[in-house]
Amino acid sequence: MAKRETGTAAALIPPKPTLPMLREIARGCQACDLYKTGTQTVFGEGGPRARVFMVGEQPGNDEDLAGKPFVGPAGKLLDRALDRAGVDRRQVYVTNVVKHFKWEPKGKRRIHAKPSAGEIRACLPWLEAELSLVKPDVIVALGATAAQTLLGRAFRVSQQRGQLVSSPYGMVLATVHPSSILRVPDDEARHAEMDRLVTDLKPVAAYLRRAAA
Repeated sequence: MAKRETGTAAALIPPKPTLPMLREIARGCQACDLYKTGTQTVFGEGGPRARVFMVGEQPGNDEDLAGKPFVGPAGKLLDRALDRAGVDRRQVYVTNVVKHFKWEPKGKRRIHAKPSAGEIRACLPWLEAELSLVKPDVIVALGATAAQTLLGRAFRVSQQRGQLVSSPYGMVLATVHPSSILRVPDDEARHAEMDRLVTDLKPVAAYLRRAAA
C-alpha cells in the first residue's frame, strides 16, 4: 500500500516513471478521501505513444467495478463517435482527471457526484505524469471539469467546443462528455447531440492527418 499523501499525489510519482509503474503505484493512492468509497483506482489505458489523449472527469460506476476507463455506456458511445469522426480508436489513450469514482447513494444505485477542487488538485499529478509520458499530438477534454483543469477555470465548453486551443499541456480540443448525451431524454435531441459530438471530433482527425503529412 502506498503511503498516504494529504496534499496531492505528487510525492508518489517516481523520478523516472513508466505507465505500468504509475498504474501499479496508483492502485494504492490515498492522496484524497475518495479511495475510501471507490472500489479501486481507475488508471488510464492506451498505447504509450498514443496520438490522441482523451480526458474525462472521473470513472463511472461501470468503470469503478471493472477498473478500466470508458468501458460503460458512455465509453461505447464515445467509441462510435470516434469511428464516425475518422479517429482511429487504437491511437487513443483514455483517462480521467480524478481516478476514483465519487458517488452518492440513490436507492440501490450509485450516482455520480462532482469531485471537489481539492480532490481534483490531489489527483492532478497522475494526469500530468500520463501526459508527460504519452506526449500526444492532441488532447481532447470531455466535459467542463476536464476542460477547466487543462485550460483554466474561465474556459467554457459551451462557447469554445470543437476548437483546437493551445495550452501548457499541448493542443487541446474541448467537447461535451458522452455521458451528457445519454442523459438527453428525447431520441431526436439525443441523435442531434451525437452528431454535434462527431462534428467536434472531426478537427482531431484532420489535425492528425496534417501532422502525419
